[in-house]
Amino acid sequence: MKNITKAFGSFKANDNINLNVKRGEIHALLGENGAGKSTLMNILSGLLQPTSGEIFINEKKEVISGPTVASNLGIGMVHQHFMLIDNFTVAENIILGSEPVKGVTIDKKKAYDEIQAVSDRYGFNIDLDALVSDISVGMQQRVEILKTLYRGADILIFDEPTAVLTPQEIDELIGIMHGLVAEGKSLIIITHKLDEIKAVADRCTIIRRGKSIDTVNVADVSSQDLADLMVGRSVSFKTPKVEAKPTTPVLEVKNLVVKENRGLEAVKNMNLEVRAGEIVGIAGIDGNGQSELIQAITGMRRVESGTIEINGKDMTNFKPRQITENSVGHVPEDRHKYGLVLPMTLSENIALQTYYKEPNSKNGLLNYKYINNHAIELINEFDVRTPSEVVPASALSGGNQQKAIIAREIDRDPDLLIVSQPTRGLDVGAIEYIHKRLIEQRDNGKGVLCVSFELDEILNVSDRIVVMFEGTITGIVDPKETTEQELGMLMAGMTIEQARETLKQQATEGASGHE
Repeated sequence: MKNITKAFGSFKANDNINLNVKRGEIHALLGENGAGKSTLMNILSGLLQPTSGEIFINEKKEVISGPTVASNLGIGMVHQHFMLIDNFTVAENIILGSEPVKGVTIDKKKAYDEIQAVSDRYGFNIDLDALVSDISVGMQQRVEILKTLYRGADILIFDEPTAVLTPQEIDELIGIMHGLVAEGKSLIIITHKLDEIKAVADRCTIIRRGKSIDTVNVADVSSQDLADLMVGRSVSFKTPKVEAKPTTPVLEVKNLVVKENRGLEAVKNMNLEVRAGEIVGIAGIDGNGQSELIQAITGMRRVESGTIEINGKDMTNFKPRQITENSVGHVPEDRHKYGLVLPMTLSENIALQTYYKEPNSKNGLLNYKYINNHAIELINEFDVRTPSEVVPASALSGGNQQKAIIAREIDRDPDLLIVSQPTRGLDVGAIEYIHKRLIEQRDNGKGVLCVSFELDEILNVSDRIVVMFEGTITGIVDPKETTEQELGMLMAGMTIEQARETLKQQATEGASGHE
């Protein structure tokens, strides 16, 4: 891709970018949220047209006027938000739009045989008759990859491929990627996870604010080098903080029982306390009751039994607005479903929790002048990258949507701030900033409850770590005295005693092995 520029009005999402990818390599595209990575790849896959610049495939200049042209040139994209139809089977999703026909009907047998051949070749292990709605996120991603391979892709683009995967699924995906490259395919990965780039990529092109900064051999640079190149300054991975000084409880959960969607108990008789002036981190593998716990505390899910007290007041089974009005801020895990109204403007989204109060409105009429000006203040303070405050929330990159939600919730100055996956999909610069803001809330005497699947995040910000397994607490540990290994064992269901005994044995065996 040579000198690619893409302008939306006066805003340049891509500004004279150059990218070259070799056959049989994994090439990472690294940049902050909103740096222009997805825009560049949407141009390559035919979803957007460049304002200027040229694209060469196998040294031949091509005009990629649409996704079908891209597909015919052997370019396939696996999007961050999967493009699958839930109530179709896996096979139906894969052949959609390129169905083999026999006379006037779809040749299902031919399609199945072809898909099965590709699936077996890469060891995908997918049930072709399963409905997409019934398979895991990791499996859905495999379906997306299979879909591009079935269409004959030689250049595969992965947009944030590990954003929603478990550690085990990430390992499996990395295996699949190495298999594809061994077959001579070329992979482009859009990401801002530095350890991921170090693990899989051969070369990496860094984009900053729409411009290509540099292309480096991954083996020759450290994660710190990549982070500094991406953000344009030195980035700290560890947030400095003083010792916590917790005071009175702002949240008390007693004997809580919450059911999940199928009617099974997801939270079992749980007791938890968060005090003003501390950050309590909740660690656990996805699906162990964390989501249901937070939904119950914030009024989004019914409590079967037990109580939830916020600021000393029983708020069990109150409505979400009654709970937020009792000085609770909530950054939900699914920002699209529960955090934003995507078609509404950014400034309207920032006013969502307070639009019915002065100065946002008076006598039932919204004061747009105030709403927009207040949004501009928060956009500047929280470095939300947006063309303006009145674009729809859907126009922002995922990381900037997240910053907007965090800005809205912190701006209300709540006594209890609940954050779920606060930095999911964020780059290192934004992560550093958000961790700082969470610690700042704690230092201002607020209670913070933070749920995250990222262990280094939990270890970095928490004052106490609560580990959940199958709806119960397996241990509460001090981040200064625990390790990722110990947390991993607790997350798998061991007690603290069992975990420490196992680690002691491993250390002894390791030492005797060295002798």
